[in-house]
Amino acid sequence: MNHADLIAIDTHTHAEVSCWNPFDNYGEEYDRAADKYFGFSKRPTIEETIAHYREMKIGLVMFTVDSESQLGRRRIPNEEICEAAAKNSDMMVAFASIDPHKGMMGAREARRLIEEHGVKGFKFHPTVQGFLPYDRMAWPIYEVIAEYKLPAIFHSGHSGIGSGMRCGGGLRLQNSNPMLLEDVAIDFPDMQIVVAHPSWPWQDEALSLALHKPNVWIDLSGWSPKYFPAQLVQYANTLLKDRMLFGSDYPLITPERWMKDFEEAGFKDKVKPLILKENAKRLLGFV
Repeated sequence: MNHADLIAIDTHTHAEVSCWNPFDNYGEEYDRAADKYFGFSKRPTIEETIAHYREMKIGLVMFTVDSESQLGRRRIPNEEICEAAAKNSDMMVAFASIDPHKGMMGAREARRLIEEHGVKGFKFHPTVQGFLPYDRMAWPIYEVIAEYKLPAIFHSGHSGIGSGMRCGGGLRLQNSNPMLLEDVAIDFPDMQIVVAHPSWPWQDEALSLALHKPNVWIDLSGWSPKYFPAQLVQYANTLLKDRMLFGSDYPLITPERWMKDFEEAGFKDKVKPLILKENAKRLLGFV
């Protein structure tokens, strides 16, 4: 990544539309509920997302969420995102997502994606994937990630996916309490763990975990910064300034909206460059 030419690095963007596979409309009710929750309608292709970020001179980390076991919905191929990243390596990095229920087969896939496709990290969503982060079934995949000293992003807190559906779509918010990552942080100290989003209603748990475990980071995606809890801004300005990351959750929140609100959210001028780019450079191994 030619990070010197970029004004920021967005560590949390989603691939929403596959150009390799036909659209899988199974479970589409989750999309419609999310559209209503986020006030959202159009899902861009991977190429459209890259073009948007290139125009803004913002680097991006992109991934899908493999929830085939719980939702029964075909995932976007990790290889499709890797191919796009290879073609746009000056400003894009690919992370992979593997359903933890795939166990050893998932571990084999993780190794192949790292060695053959240049994957630089992984994404997990305990609520949508239907697992507890400390469940030993995920250990084979974690072991591969730790072996290569790569980062892993974990969704935390409330989920817009399933919100408003009957029974919340059967998805369990409790799986995404950030404190459930403590065993993972202890057993895999060489794996950098990114707690995604302001972790409402467990914001203090996320801050405590990051303060206590030096391999735990927090990305600030999924919310407009003007709604961030006061304690999140406080610790981003002080004790955790080196482990806070810019993330938008694109396309649900655009980088331009996030960055505009970020300027007015109470972050110190000396901290803003760390959050926008410098911390991500360290996490991704560019420095």
